[in-house]
Amino acid sequence: MEMLLLFAEFFKTGLFAIGGGLATLPFLYDMADKYDWFTKDMISDMIAISESTPGPMGINMATYTGFQNMGVLGSIIATIGLVMPSVIIIIWVSKFLEKFRNNKYVEKVFFTLRPTVTGLIASAGFAVLVQSLFQIEALQNAAWTSFVKPKECILFVVFFILMNKFDKHPIFYIALAAIVGILFHF
Repeated sequence: MEMLLLFAEFFKTGLFAIGGGLATLPFLYDMADKYDWFTKDMISDMIAISESTPGPMGINMATYTGFQNMGVLGSIIATIGLVMPSVIIIIWVSKFLEKFRNNKYVEKVFFTLRPTVTGLIASAGFAVLVQSLFQIEALQNAAWTSFVKPKECILFVVFFILMNKFDKHPIFYIALAAIVGILFHF
C-alpha cells in the first residue's frame, strides 16, 4: 500500500509540476507535511544531492525519496511515478501537435503557461532560499537576529557575485563550494 501511495504522489507531481525539477518543490513540501518520508529541512539536502549528481533534478529527488524510504524498489516506483505522466503526455502531444500547431487557443494556453511556470519555479526557489539562509523556527520564537544563518548568507552572496561576474561551468562552483565546506567546516 505504501508503494502505491509513493507512486501516486510522484505521479501527481509529474503530472502537474510543469517546468522541470524546481517546479516539483511545492509538491515535495506538501509531501513533507503529509508523510514521514522526509522533512522540509531534508528538501535542501535533496536539492543539493540532486543538483550534484547526473540527471534531471526532479527524477533524482524522486529516486532519492523512494530509496530512503523503501529501498531500491521504492526508488524505481517513485521514479516511474514521476516520469510516467511526461511519457504519456509527450506521446499524446506528438500525435496531435501538427493538427493543432497554429490553433489560436493552443497559442493562448502556452502564452499563459509560460509566466505561470515561471511563477512556480520562482516560488520554489524562494522557498529554498528561505530554508537555506534563515531559521524559520527561530523567527517564531526569538528575535530576528537569531533568525539569520550568517555563514550561509555570506556564502550565498559570495557565490552569487562570483557566478554573475565569472562565466564558469556550474560544476566549477559546486566543486568550489565543496572545497570551501571542507576547508572551513561549514
